[in-house]
Amino acid sequence: MEPVLQKIKALINKYGTNCPFKIAKHLGIEVYFENLGKSLGYFSHSFRIKIIHINENASEHQKKFICAHELAHAIFHADANTPFLKRNTLFSTNKIELEANYFAVQLLFSEHFFNDQISLNDAVKYYGIPKEFILNNLKGDLIYGDIPQIQKERI
Repeated sequence: MEPVLQKIKALINKYGTNCPFKIAKHLGIEVYFENLGKSLGYFSHSFRIKIIHINENASEHQKKFICAHELAHAIFHADANTPFLKRNTLFSTNKIELEANYFAVQLLFSEHFFNDQISLNDAVKYYGIPKEFILNNLKGDLIYGDIPQIQKERI
């Protein structure tokens, strides 16, 4: 997953934020909020226009995670037939979905995850991400330490 961490570092260095909405805007990716029923979100592109679709009924915290997840698809899997992100995809064995989840967790939490902004239990509660999934994806991959200019977004 080294290319994922390198890409996150590059994005944060270039745009000075870890906010997936701001990064998407800088990359020219449209973000739409729609009623998607039970689906949380998905990525699509049409005529070179990249679009992240997010369920308008998701919580604000979930919207941020969904955006980060779909941003990974826009960056790494733009030509893949990306399936809808559903609640159970956090334990998906699909390599593309796992990579997108890894990107989202690393982008949003990483080194600053255990600080006064949000606790692990609050992250599980607000984002709906299984605790084990967060912990497994953060093992030894603390990427913000060498990025001094980052303006960590309050989660």
